[in-house]
Amino acid sequence: MAKNDDTKRLAGQSSAEQIRDGESKSRLQLPSDALVLLPLRNSVLFPSTIAPLTFGRSASIRGVQEAVRQEMPIGIVAQRDAKVDAPGRADLYEVGTVADVLRMVTSQDGTLQILARGRNRFKILDFIQTEPFLVARILALPEVAPKTKEFEARMLHLRQEAQRALSFLPEPVPDLASTIQSLEEPTALIDFIASWLDLSLPEKQEILETMDVEARAQKVAEKLAHHIEVLEITRKIGTETKGAMDKAQREYILREQLKAIQKELGVGDAKRVETEELREKIEQAKMPPDVEKEALKELSRLERMPEGAAEYSMVRTYLDWMIELPWSITSEEQIDLPKAREVLDADHHDLEKVKKRILEFLAIRKLNPAGKSPILCLIGPPGVGKTSLGQSIARAMNRKFVRQSVGGVHDEAEIRGHRRTYIGALPGRIIQGIKRAGSKNPVFMLDEIDKLSASFHGDPSAALLEVLDPEQNATFQDHYLDVPFDLSQVSFITTANVLDTIPGPLRDRMEIIEIPGYVEDDKLVIAKRYLVPRQLSACGLEVEQLSFTDDALREVIRGYTREAGVRQLEREIGAICRGAATRFAEGIADQVTVSAKSVITYLGPAKFINEVALRTSLPGVATGLAWTAAGGDILFVEATKMPGDGKLLLTGQLGDVMKESAQAALSLVKSRSDSLGIDAEVFKKQDLHIHIPAGAIPKDGPSAGITLFVALVSLLTGRRIRNDVAMTGEISLRGLVLPVGGIKEKVLAAKRAGITTVLLPDLNRKDLEEIPVPAKEAMRFEFLESVDQALHIALELAATREVASPSFTFPSGRSPIGDIERREIEHRSFKR
Repeated sequence: MAKNDDTKRLAGQSSAEQIRDGESKSRLQLPSDALVLLPLRNSVLFPSTIAPLTFGRSASIRGVQEAVRQEMPIGIVAQRDAKVDAPGRADLYEVGTVADVLRMVTSQDGTLQILARGRNRFKILDFIQTEPFLVARILALPEVAPKTKEFEARMLHLRQEAQRALSFLPEPVPDLASTIQSLEEPTALIDFIASWLDLSLPEKQEILETMDVEARAQKVAEKLAHHIEVLEITRKIGTETKGAMDKAQREYILREQLKAIQKELGVGDAKRVETEELREKIEQAKMPPDVEKEALKELSRLERMPEGAAEYSMVRTYLDWMIELPWSITSEEQIDLPKAREVLDADHHDLEKVKKRILEFLAIRKLNPAGKSPILCLIGPPGVGKTSLGQSIARAMNRKFVRQSVGGVHDEAEIRGHRRTYIGALPGRIIQGIKRAGSKNPVFMLDEIDKLSASFHGDPSAALLEVLDPEQNATFQDHYLDVPFDLSQVSFITTANVLDTIPGPLRDRMEIIEIPGYVEDDKLVIAKRYLVPRQLSACGLEVEQLSFTDDALREVIRGYTREAGVRQLEREIGAICRGAATRFAEGIADQVTVSAKSVITYLGPAKFINEVALRTSLPGVATGLAWTAAGGDILFVEATKMPGDGKLLLTGQLGDVMKESAQAALSLVKSRSDSLGIDAEVFKKQDLHIHIPAGAIPKDGPSAGITLFVALVSLLTGRRIRNDVAMTGEISLRGLVLPVGGIKEKVLAAKRAGITTVLLPDLNRKDLEEIPVPAKEAMRFEFLESVDQALHIALELAATREVASPSFTFPSGRSPIGDIERREIEHRSFKR
């Protein structure tokens, strides 16, 4: 129950003893609507409640005595600021409680103690006098409780919750429980519950001033619910603390008993033996002097710490990490360039430029072993062998290899580690990788570095700036270890699919090596040399049992994969091997040769067909080239017209840059309508609709400009576009074809799709050097300076007068459109 700070229990005494000697016997005549006001510090008296009150100020003492002498009630009103000794009207709340004085006692220290019972609420109208005590004219505030069933239910719930709150108290208070149960008047019950709740003075005064009984009941119920929640949590904490203390006491007793038993048996102190072993391991680890000093300091702390202490296991874990790190262990580097060339050729087909750069790196390491290693970043689409190249480099250098994926890492502590103040703290991924390698000079691959992401936990790419800087990483400091670790002898290699998402400062610390996608001939060689033997071994088959013809592998490459790498190709070969293994296990066959015709038996109908002939059989459909994270793809631009008022509709989830390219293409067509033989009225009476299929995939970038222009001209002139032509390039309003990026990936995508002629901007002529020779020899390249050249090459000479739906027959007996739209391309977007 909340009480006044100066409250004490009162003993009953007669009223004759309540009057101090020497007081005036004159009677003060007060109006019927006036009361003696008694300011109260830090407390509120509610109606229908009895509370002991203590007064020490002379004005309050004289006011109480006068009220008792005249046998009249008093007015109890709360004081806003308890520090004010002589409060005036501005220092008092306006609403208070009329109260009867049941008992009065004068203490030896001169203070006056009374037992007061609240009657009803009142409001101060004005002051009649301020000396020798406060007297004010008041207005009684009546209150009437509702008679509705809802209010009755609310009061029943309030009574039950109050009983529930009492059950959480450490010691039972029977008087409170019986009083709550016996109070029938709703207003009395509400005020009584509010009086013993542990509330601040403003909160209690707010409840006192709430005249609407139903609203007052709601406020008290909310405060009571909060009070119950606090009591529940307090009980829970107390229970958990008691349980933990009981467990700790039990462990201490058992530990002391164990020590006594060991002493009687003559067994040495296990803890002392443990610390001596740790000390010996620290000496054997050959740490740098400052690191060893820190380790011995922590060991000294461990010796003085009881085994049951909360920090004991944390310090022990820290020492284990310090001991197990390879502070002085290195792999003996053996660089043999002819052997390294053999390793690279054995592990990877083609990739001559990449191999050349790796051999240059190894040659520098051989001539200058003490030099700082450059940070190599292998950029390329998925499945082209970036990770296996890192393993080959480690083999060629006779070093340990450790791979750590950082894709999706969004917390700086993943790189630098967590500080030991956190429960379950561990070193970051760099130190963890070094520990796994067991050597301080491994080849350390950070995979998927382009997929780092920043968050409110910090930016991991910023933490990698120190790791990947040869000038700084000699003193790399993990937050968990809190001592420097030398990373200067580690050969870091990173991999990524795209370069754009790597932050500039991080990209500046790395040497970029681009790995191109594979053409069909490369994939055929890779399948024969690497993929087929690996899948045969995985399925437990021998080379004599299952063989593939070259035509069968080409059929798998063309009809079941559409990728720059060879991962999907290996999965499809694995599916064929599993199918053949099932036949062997069932005894159906002893030897199987997979031909082009039998591929469908194992893999079902082809997933990909030559879409170009199907799509471009009508005017208004052009084949474009797109750069994607998977290495590039072909992309169709479809245009149609319909009656309207000249609007341009764009669909296919296009980005802002591509929408602007479409508008520029339309403006260019309008400006050249006369020379192109297009009736200008079509732009006023027809709506044009441009759609780029695969609508669920976002697309953006300026390189579709020439494709959009040719598609619109084809639609409006009725001339079809050759189905063996694909194009890429940005256009200007003057009709110029501007250079774009990703030429290598786009050309390889065109090669995979069966395109024989590719239209490129003339300023991209230099990019042909990056394209593999087989692709250059199998395709024709036309270089454009203006859009007129594109029209001359891409459009058929005669216009199509009647447009009919093409007729195709497929082995599966169904249209391939569904298969076309379900191509397994994660991201497709024009870029650069």
